Amino acid sequence: MSFPTPSTDGSTRPAAQPVAFAALRHPGYRLFFIGTATAMLGDNVEHVISYWAMFQRFHSPALGGFAVISHWVPFLLFSGYSGALADRFDPRRIIQLGMVLFMGVSLCWSLLIATDSLRIWEAWVLLSIHGCAGVLWSPASQLLIHDIVGEQDLPSAVRLAATARYAGMFLGPAVGSALLLLLGPAHGLLVNMLIYLPMLLWLWRAPYGPRFRPAGKASLQETGHGLREAWATLRIMRTNPVLLSMTLLGGGAAFFVGNAYQAQMPQFATELGHGNPGLAYWMLLGADAVGALIGAIVLESRGLLPPRPRTAILLGILWCAALAGFALAPVYPLAVLLLFCAGFLELSFSSMAMALVQLNAPPELRGHVIGTYSMAALGLRCVSGLTVGLLGSVIGIHHSLSLAAVILLAGLLLLLSMPAWAPSLNVEMPR
Repeated sequence: MSFPTPSTDGSTRPAAQPVAFAALRHPGYRLFFIGTATAMLGDNVEHVISYWAMFQRFHSPALGGFAVISHWVPFLLFSGYSGALADRFDPRRIIQLGMVLFMGVSLCWSLLIATDSLRIWEAWVLLSIHGCAGVLWSPASQLLIHDIVGEQDLPSAVRLAATARYAGMFLGPAVGSALLLLLGPAHGLLVNMLIYLPMLLWLWRAPYGPRFRPAGKASLQETGHGLREAWATLRIMRTNPVLLSMTLLGGGAAFFVGNAYQAQMPQFATELGHGNPGLAYWMLLGADAVGALIGAIVLESRGLLPPRPRTAILLGILWCAALAGFALAPVYPLAVLLLFCAGFLELSFSSMAMALVQLNAPPELRGHVIGTYSMAALGLRCVSGLTVGLLGSVIGIHHSLSLAAVILLAGLLLLLSMPAWAPSLNVEMPR
């Protein structure tokens, strides 16, 4: 996918004709896309089965809350370190280590459930290891995308990678429920181990990573170590308007809203479903995911929305408006429509922000920068359980979600108008 880019003399080169699904022209990326979708499918299948098994055994709402916290807190604590590891070592091996941990957790769940010996502290440990596996996977996979497609097709690659994740999230509950019904939890989790294999096996010989980069590209092993790298990363992100604004966008969205509203869908469904909360619940969850999937298809097929910081912030503002409207929607069809729009907008601004972070990060610290961004955009989601969920128990979830969305919207309007970097927000590609 090609966009207008500034030339060295300050002029703007004409844009090449956009290419639909540009990243899929790369054979390696097609295999990466399949591996990402299947790995995310396995991730969500495990959630479906393990959460059901925990509920049947312990009937503990606190454990359910810990499951959410343990998924996102590792991103907050360790994303920076994970990005640094991906800079220093082969990102393929970092991702493979994450896949091995995912498979090991599924195996342990299966054995403990089959032997009827699952204890609550063991559930805590497995949930925490699962969260750490996700931290190993996420920053390294973004770094690997850059190696596979290069800068020219990076926006397409990031958006399609997000699409693969949404596809896995959308199919996960259906596949997990089918395995649970047909095989039972123990055998279903054993089968789930196999779902991670495509990504694990492909990465074994995939011709990407440090050894395959063109000569002259910076390698962290040659540039510094430890605290000096961390300080350099923070200094670069603080002084680079694009990196700073995109990190504030991702971190603000995670802090105030995140995906906490999805955990409240049963109540929304009950209040809007008018007689069939089960079907209403499924349709509300599905509307968000389908909106994201259709958004990716539409944007990729037409080459729309080239990556600009200002565009990403405006899409984030529209996302806030859609969620605030959903929270206050008086009728079920309107709520479904607004959630569909929210899914479309979330995929659009989040994938654009990630692409801009990668494009503007120094090559020798790209993993560090991606890790820091992931810490904000993913790790801070653990706080949204308080801003939406806990506050919702006091003032009601409709008011808590709408309030969180409106506060974030105001913050993004302020971010958009900040004079210190407003001119830089129109940049499409780094010079």
